[in-house]
Amino acid sequence: MTFDVRTVVDDMLDRTVVLGYGRTGYALRSRGWTPLPPQALRGRTALVTGANSGIGKAIAAGLAELGAAVTLVVRDESRGAEAAAEIAASGSGPRPGVERCDISDLADVHRFAADFVERNERVDVLVHNAGVLPAARTESPQGHEICLATHVLGPLLLTERLAPVMAGGRVILVSSGGMYTQPLPTEDFEYKTGEYRGATAYARTKRMQVALLPTLSDRYAAEGISVHGMHPGWVDTPGVATSLPRFRTLTRPLLRTPAEGADTAIWLAATEVPSGRFWHDRRARPEHYLRRTRESDADRERLWRYCAAVAGLPER
Repeated sequence: MTFDVRTVVDDMLDRTVVLGYGRTGYALRSRGWTPLPPQALRGRTALVTGANSGIGKAIAAGLAELGAAVTLVVRDESRGAEAAAEIAASGSGPRPGVERCDISDLADVHRFAADFVERNERVDVLVHNAGVLPAARTESPQGHEICLATHVLGPLLLTERLAPVMAGGRVILVSSGGMYTQPLPTEDFEYKTGEYRGATAYARTKRMQVALLPTLSDRYAAEGISVHGMHPGWVDTPGVATSLPRFRTLTRPLLRTPAEGADTAIWLAATEVPSGRFWHDRRARPEHYLRRTRESDADRERLWRYCAAVAGLPER
């Protein structure tokens, strides 16, 4: 039996949460990482949703720096254009393209995907980063709870619609360490009952993303499309400052930069790893740390059937 000190320390960091998810964990773990080859994604195309600020913008910049032709998929085109200009000015690579799409609006996802596929031959990397953390329960244009629509339904539909031009590509879901606190809400996917809390809705739907990884991996295996989940740790972003100001005040000295939070998503885009797993700081992580959050295969199937039905995904 081999005793790997680095693995033991890594596991301890993860279970402390504060150290593992903060900048300390990143600083300690990154010392042993092999740098990604320059131009590792040259000739590849990448879409990043929610890419006008924070982690999404940092992911887009990192992919561009590795040579990918990047498109920022955003709700606000003017902010997207500003982000694209900043990425180009930083020297990360050519100026990314900008496309408008509200991921929470299934009709808009249909429109965007159809138009994009008509104009583009292929997509090599699709990063689902768009996120919301609402103060009160709101619904998408189709009447779905906004976190569910943005984090689960929209990404499922966009992946399905882009799959015909993604053979051999990679799908990356940016989840959250907050999902470790929540089980699948199998009786209430739309969060219609109980006192609504935006942070809980966010964590629940991030749990759903991770629970669906094996199903999505199997669904697209025939096309050679791999599906990966990751969480970035605790990152100082505009979204955190706006939605979780108290948390940011308490933890600000520990928070990672957006580039640090983006690292594993960029690494997944440029590295051959098994499909269907959940990653943090370039290592596959457990999907659960608490017994009460564990779901059964039947729970996962129930989630998939609900989401596939309301998102309009066909049987395969």
